[in-house]
Amino acid sequence: MELGSVSAAHGSVESGTMAGVGKCILVTGPPGVGKTTLIMRICENLKLSNPSIKLQGFYSQEIRQGGERVGFEVVTLDGRRARLASSTISSPESRQWPAVGKYKVDIASFESLVLPELKIREDTGLFIVDEVGKMELFSSYFFPAILNILQSNIPLLATVPIPKFGKDIPAVVRLKNHPGAAIFTLDKSNRDVMKDRIYPQLAEVEKHTKMVPATFSRNLEACFLPF
Repeated sequence: MELGSVSAAHGSVESGTMAGVGKCILVTGPPGVGKTTLIMRICENLKLSNPSIKLQGFYSQEIRQGGERVGFEVVTLDGRRARLASSTISSPESRQWPAVGKYKVDIASFESLVLPELKIREDTGLFIVDEVGKMELFSSYFFPAILNILQSNIPLLATVPIPKFGKDIPAVVRLKNHPGAAIFTLDKSNRDVMKDRIYPQLAEVEKHTKMVPATFSRNLEACFLPF
């Protein structure tokens, strides 16, 4: 069902592939539109609303040298970092790494940091994943960890890339078709008002984590200041 730039996916899936019905909030949009910024503001203000809430996950950011992008790194919510991909590394080991364009993807580095962050823990209130993209999916353990989160019924807030040449990554299609999925498409014209569309979904997180409604609402408004 399409509602402007927001859709809610409620479809059947193959038996055994996605048994869970956990809340799956997906933010998509073109590169550089502000998906990571939006995710991080949500994280910061969820912590303000409820300091005891346990957030797990990671976000991705560029690595730059002399103003030029030379790679990407993943960063946990408590600030630990690991290389995701590089265009400058030329070790014998890196020759065996998969590539996306000019970037070599360091799967071992990515997995060493991210996989422990995606483990299910009883006190986790929300998982943050930025993003479920081509580089991350070179890890054979990454997407199964995402499916495990959905089966746990702990809410997931994730970014996904827009379709390239009209074709989605198969793993992203599976997430979009998850019974609990809500999809938000961010662009420069709507990113400052997306709060009105995302709020009902975050209200579900509020119920899951038993936040104080008034406090949650005040801080939620603060997390959607203009970009």
